[in-house]
Amino acid sequence: MKVNGKWYPKSVLVGSAITTEQVAKRVAAESTVSPVNVRAVLTALGGVMGDYMAQGRSVKLDGIGSFYFTAATNKNGVATEREVTAALINGVRVRFIPETCFRGGGTRATGGGRRSVRGLSDVDIEWEEWKGKVDTDNPDATSDDSINTQP
Repeated sequence: MKVNGKWYPKSVLVGSAITTEQVAKRVAAESTVSPVNVRAVLTALGGVMGDYMAQGRSVKLDGIGSFYFTAATNKNGVATEREVTAALINGVRVRFIPETCFRGGGTRATGGGRRSVRGLSDVDIEWEEWKGKVDTDNPDATSDDSINTQP
């Protein structure tokens, strides 16, 4: 991806999105709850979160993070505080902040100080060079020659 005349790596989504059904089956396999019950909870979760956020509250889910609404406005703004009204709001966005946990121990002098780690990003990711090819017979899979593994 080129920004301001310089090139930077960019993550790319591969395949189709994981569905609620797939998540429900995986959560059920890792817990004592049935896939049907997990799916029911996941289906209700969005509406419940939306109701709380519409009340001006944030929603914190342990192990995931916090969600909250922000107002979307045009970028022009107004000259004075008095001119600021709800009429300037043209949409709503959902913001997400991953949960932060702390890892490590010791002291900074020994290089073992505590460090904060954002949840959901504290996973092992194998970054690969994307060549832009997808197996058309199976869009969820990539062909062997389309990805270059980087150690």
